[in-house]
Amino acid sequence: MTPSSVITEVRDLIQDNGSSLRYSDTILLRFVNQTLKRMAMLRPDLFSITADITTTPNVSEQELPSAAVRLVEIFRNKDGTSIEEIGRDLFDRTYPQWTTDPAGVPTKYIRHSRNPRRYFLYPRPAVDTVLVGEYITTPPTYTISETISVLPDVYLPTLVDGTVYLAESIDNEHINTGRAKMFYDSFVESLGVSFQARSITDNEDTNTGQQRG
Repeated sequence: MTPSSVITEVRDLIQDNGSSLRYSDTILLRFVNQTLKRMAMLRPDLFSITADITTTPNVSEQELPSAAVRLVEIFRNKDGTSIEEIGRDLFDRTYPQWTTDPAGVPTKYIRHSRNPRRYFLYPRPAVDTVLVGEYITTPPTYTISETISVLPDVYLPTLVDGTVYLAESIDNEHINTGRAKMFYDSFVESLGVSFQARSITDNEDTNTGQQRG
């Protein structure tokens, strides 16, 4: 799936593929990229990635890469040792000097309660410490022929609906007839349906490994 393939579908739906175009490819490409970012706001889980996370040495408080929106989970140090998530309140009460211990290989991480892009490590990471974690990333701004790698192809209709909504919203006629709202509703509904489907595909009994009915 590329922005070009999305734009082709959009032009058919808005009947804008004749000799005199209402919207240039440049404008529709902007709408495609805007729709991707709207999708990331509504369904951030679709834009999660697992990647190496470089740490800042010798400090407890860390920040995710610049493209990251929210931390999902820290899995391990890249050398293979696991990292446990703990709560800061309990750690502060039982071991208040934790931020001053010598740097080393982190064994625990703590979420920042007021900033989803920040987190804490214990002990403070030594130089060249790299973690493996999952976080929500901001969709890049795609060129017209670039593959949209952040989404599976199954979301093509959703991306088309969101782009059509933006295109039709410019036209007062389509706002008055409800056509723009129709595509917006379809866009939001399809995102909601795919989220609800996760309860079927992802809901497993942690004790038996069997899917619950």
